[in-house]
Amino acid sequence: MLSDLNLGDGQNLGTTNGRIALDCSVRHTRQGHVCISTTDFFFPLVDSPYLQGRIGAANVLSDLYAEGVGDCDFVLMLLAACRDMNEDERTICTKEMVKGFNDACLEAGTSVTGGQTVLNPWPVIGGVATTICSEGEYVKSDGAQVGDVVVLTKPLGTQVAVNVHEWRVRQTPKWQELSKRSIISLEQAEDMMHAAVCSMSRLNRHAGSLMVKHHAHAGTDVTGFGILGHAQNLMDNQAAEVGMELHTLPCIANTTKVEESGVLDFRLLKGYSAETSGGLMICMKEEDAVAYCKELEDIDEEPAWIIGRVVEDPNRKASIVDDFKTLEVEMKA
Repeated sequence: MLSDLNLGDGQNLGTTNGRIALDCSVRHTRQGHVCISTTDFFFPLVDSPYLQGRIGAANVLSDLYAEGVGDCDFVLMLLAACRDMNEDERTICTKEMVKGFNDACLEAGTSVTGGQTVLNPWPVIGGVATTICSEGEYVKSDGAQVGDVVVLTKPLGTQVAVNVHEWRVRQTPKWQELSKRSIISLEQAEDMMHAAVCSMSRLNRHAGSLMVKHHAHAGTDVTGFGILGHAQNLMDNQAAEVGMELHTLPCIANTTKVEESGVLDFRLLKGYSAETSGGLMICMKEEDAVAYCKELEDIDEEPAWIIGRVVEDPNRKASIVDDFKTLEVEMKA
C-alpha cells in the first residue's frame, strides 16, 4: 500500500536492499556505532490498566530483542489518556498504565526518558525503544540459511484466550455455546486467560540476549500478523533464496479446542491468529538451537521449541506442513 511512497534511503542494515522491513530501524551512526530503534503501541486487551502498561512495554521492547540485543538504552513513552472517562477514572487508569509500563522498563534495565501524551477515546500506551551497539552485538535479520531450524520462545493463542475471556465476562452467545457444548469450562477459560497474560507480560529480553551467543542467523517477533504472516515477512527479507516450513504449533492449553469448535475461526491453526507481545521466532543451526532452548529455559523457567526448518526455495514461501502437530502448553504452577 505504501510501496510507491519511496520511504527510506536504502541504508538500513540487515534488510534486503537496505529497505524498511521487519521490526526495527537499524542504522550506522555518524560516529561508527549501530543505532537500533523501534516503536509500537498497545490498545486495551486486558482488564487491568497496570497490566496493559506492562504488556505495552514488553511489546515495544520485543522488537529490539528480535535483533539479538538484550539491552535497551532508553525508552520514550507514547501515552493516550481516555477522554471519555471522568477525571478520577482517567487519573487512576493513566497512572496505573504508566506504572506498569515503567516497571517493565525497569525490569528490562532501561529508563523512560521522555515521550508524548494526548487525549484519545481509548486509553493507549506504547513507546519508542532505542539501543546503541557495535557490529557483532546484534543479529542481522537477513541471514537465514538452508538447513537452519526455527525456534519459537512463547506459545501461540493469545487472541483466542483474550476473546474467550471477553465472551465469558459479557456472557455472550459465543460463551454460552462453548459452555453448552462442553468445549471449555469456566476454570479452563480462566487458566487460559491467566496463561495469556503471563506470556504477554513476560519480556523477551533473555531470548534476545542469547541470540548472538548461540549464532542465530535471523529473527523476528510474532505479533499481529500471526506466526505464518511473520514467517513470510522474515523469508521475504532474506539474502538467500529460502523458505520456511513450520511443523509444530505450540499453543496455550485449550485454545486449539476453541479453534476447532467452529464457534469463531481465529485462524490459529492456519497461522494467522494475531498475537500480542508474542515470542521470538529465530533461525539457527539445529545444534545451536538445542543449546539455546536449554539455556533459555534454565533462565526463564519457560520452554522454547523447535517448530520448523529453513529450506531452499526461490519463491521464498513460508508454509505450515500438512501433517503439522500442535503442542498443548500448560501454565506452570
